[in-house]
Amino acid sequence: MPSIPSNKPYRVGRSRTGLGLFATKPIKKGTKIIRYFGPLLDSKKKEEDAIENKYLFELNDRWTIDGSVRKNIARYINHSCRPNAESDVKPRKRKVFIRAIKNIEPGEEINYDYGTDYFKAYLKPIGCKCAACEKKRKKQRAEARAEKARLKAKAERKALKKAEKLAKAEAKLNDKSKAKAERKSKKLNGHSLNGKHLNGNSHARVAGKKLAGRKRPPAASAPALQA
Repeated sequence: MPSIPSNKPYRVGRSRTGLGLFATKPIKKGTKIIRYFGPLLDSKKKEEDAIENKYLFELNDRWTIDGSVRKNIARYINHSCRPNAESDVKPRKRKVFIRAIKNIEPGEEINYDYGTDYFKAYLKPIGCKCAACEKKRKKQRAEARAEKARLKAKAERKALKKAEKLAKAEAKLNDKSKAKAERKSKKLNGHSLNGKHLNGNSHARVAGKKLAGRKRPPAASAPALQA
C-alpha cells in the first residue's frame, strides 16, 4: 500500500470491493479531502486517445486525467450510489478534487459517485457492490423470502381446506351408504320378499296343498263270504 503522511485525514484500507480510502479524522462537510491527479491525456492525439483503464477521469471533450499512477491515492476511493463525497471538477485548471458532501466520521469509508458512463461500462455488468446497493439487494432478498413463505403458507392452507372438504364429502357419502344398507336390511328382515308375505300361517298353507301328480290308493273291497 502507498505510504500516506500521518497528518492526512485518510488511509488506504480493505473494503468490500478490495482497497478503499477511509477517514482517520473527522472530516466536515465541504472539506477538500484529496486531489485526483495523473498525466493529462489529449484526445486529439491518437496514441493518448487509445489509452484505456478504469482510472481515467474526463475533464472535458479534449482533456482526461490518467489516474492510474500509484501516487494518485484518490484512485482508491470507491464508488457509491449514496456517497459522502463528490468530485469537484475544474476543467480550466485541469484539476479534480474530492470534496465531502457530508460530515465523515473516523473509520468511515470515503466514496463518491463515478457517474453514469462509468457505472454502465464497469459496474452494472457485474452488479454494484456499494453499501447502498447491498442494502437494497438485502431488502429485496428479505422481501422475496417473505413472499415465498407467504405463498407457501397460502398453498398449505388451500391444500388443508381441500382435504377437509374431501373428508367431509367422503364422510357424507359413507353415511348415505350406511343408511341405504340399513334400510335394505330392514326391508329384507321385516317386510316382503318377492312380493309374498312371510309369517306363521304360510307353513300351514304349504302343508295343506294338494300334491300334484300323486293319487290316493283305491279303497280295498270287502272280502266275499264263502258258503
